[in-house]
Amino acid sequence: MSKPSITAASGLPVGRSLFYLVVAGVAWGTAGAAASLVFGVSDLGPLALSFWRCLGGLVLLAAALALRPRRHVGEAEPRRRRLLRILGTGIGLTVFQSAYFAAVEQTGLAVGTVVTLGAGPVLIALGAKLTMGERLGRGGIAAVGGALTGLVVLVLGGDGGTVRPVGVALAGLSAAGYAAITLLTRRLGRDGGGGDALATTAWTFTVGAVGLLPFALVEGLLPHTAEPARVFWLLVYVAAVPTALAYALYFAGAAVVRAATVSVIMLLEPVSAAVLAVTALDERLTSATVAGTALLLAAVVGLAWQEARLAALARGGAAAVTA
Repeated sequence: MSKPSITAASGLPVGRSLFYLVVAGVAWGTAGAAASLVFGVSDLGPLALSFWRCLGGLVLLAAALALRPRRHVGEAEPRRRRLLRILGTGIGLTVFQSAYFAAVEQTGLAVGTVVTLGAGPVLIALGAKLTMGERLGRGGIAAVGGALTGLVVLVLGGDGGTVRPVGVALAGLSAAGYAAITLLTRRLGRDGGGGDALATTAWTFTVGAVGLLPFALVEGLLPHTAEPARVFWLLVYVAAVPTALAYALYFAGAAVVRAATVSVIMLLEPVSAAVLAVTALDERLTSATVAGTALLLAAVVGLAWQEARLAALARGGAAAVTA
């Protein structure tokens, strides 16, 4: 018995899904630069910023849902599956963001980023094989290896970081949260239960904002700054582009594309962040930055090509069976 077509289950072509994931990864990379600017002109902490990010994204998506035309939906998603999707992605997002910020605080940006983003693809590939039977193949394994190598070169090629066990453990927890989001989204999307991407993202931000609120209150919910207008517009940008837009595209694309491929494409985030650091924040362009970026981009292109090839083969096989 053949498995159902990925595209048929979600209604979204593989090529468009790959494009959505690329845009999401690049947009996520701009969040770090915006956060650096916020931290530079105010005393807003990372957990409070994460709370405002979720709340702002929720407000924008709620407005988008209210304004868009009502769409006809077929069979309603079972309540238990919908609850699993909302709570699972919401809790995963909260763990992912909060543990990452805590890891950076404990062990530094370089080590925290390498462990989180480096462990993510490994956990996702292992989880996808164990829970869904997805196989990377030799080309996929080589691409994941190249992506991880590029990430290490990109982040650690400059100044060294201080490795602290608590920070490494928190980064591992963050990677587990990210892996859980990707695997759950892919599993439900493969089974035809991915749901509406905009609605999923809005509910995810609701869970995240509620979970982060107590910690944000302890840290300091409102920023003190001499440039309130600048902080406000930076927060609006963080809520709109790397949050509302990026996560909606991510959930739509991750429901179609293989989990391991999603994890590697999302490594475009540190590439985007590195480019912005050089062009917008006047950081020095090093040979490690160039080499790491090239390796990551090569891995993303390779896996995207493999994903499109597998989708074409699947369509060809389905056409042959129909004929």
